[in-house]
Amino acid sequence: MSADRISLTGLRVAACHGVLEHEKTEPQPFVADVLLEIDLRAAGDSDDLARTVSYADVAQETEAILAGPPVDLVETLAERVAAAALRHDPVEAVEVTIHKPKAPAGVTFEPGGGPAVTVRREQDREVVIALGANLGRREHTLLAALGALQALPGLDVVAVSEPFSTAPVGGPEQPDFLNAVAVGRTRLAPWTLLRELHRIEARHGRVRETRWGARTLDLDLIQVGVPGQASEVRSDRADLTLPHPRAHERAFVLAPWAQADPDALLRVDGQVLPVAQVLDGLGEQDVRPGPGWPR
Repeated sequence: MSADRISLTGLRVAACHGVLEHEKTEPQPFVADVLLEIDLRAAGDSDDLARTVSYADVAQETEAILAGPPVDLVETLAERVAAAALRHDPVEAVEVTIHKPKAPAGVTFEPGGGPAVTVRREQDREVVIALGANLGRREHTLLAALGALQALPGLDVVAVSEPFSTAPVGGPEQPDFLNAVAVGRTRLAPWTLLRELHRIEARHGRVRETRWGARTLDLDLIQVGVPGQASEVRSDRADLTLPHPRAHERAFVLAPWAQADPDALLRVDGQVLPVAQVLDGLGEQDVRPGPGWPR
């Protein structure tokens, strides 16, 4: 759970929401408080608005929902505001409180009091992570990396392929790789998750000296969200490209991915295709069943 937060409090709109008939025609005040949970380290380091969320955008979206067509329940307003906030990729979770200070409850509230509804909702997106190693005790390294992924707060690993033995693609002469794919669900922003993958790599002695060279551990963020659905995250930034730009060319990614998730989809040149179909279209590549996970 991120300890960083952006809060918008006291956003007041006169609107016609409520169960009673007169509430649908006589405006009354509604007040929204929106608390966004978001990892702000990247924004603080880079001074880049793209690494955070525009609170002006969230405020205007919230105002539009409160001022929109009448609904019966304050709970409905809270859910719609929360859903709108979670559509901003960096937001990991949101807490929304909608106050209805003039609600016809048949009792007297102190000034500033009155009914309020609070909901908390978390981001929940599918994520695909590829693992590889061709130096040292490869099976044990991949197994340790999987353990680190499973222990990462905000990431739930739901399926893991068996290891595959694969010939290296590009780069200098080097040993064969062991590759696997983990499929999970996450509340983390993509660059937060990528930073954690790099941290796990570093703990296992990964160094970035030779492109496509031998390595003790390689963790690649392949895809976040489901292609063609609202959850899909697409990015063409130099430090974060999603989906992974070469995944569709690599049998050592696609073969374990298709095993871990036979129904998986991948975006390829603007099309959304089954991973198994993309794999079939690659032709012969040196990808073989591996030794299995250490017991």
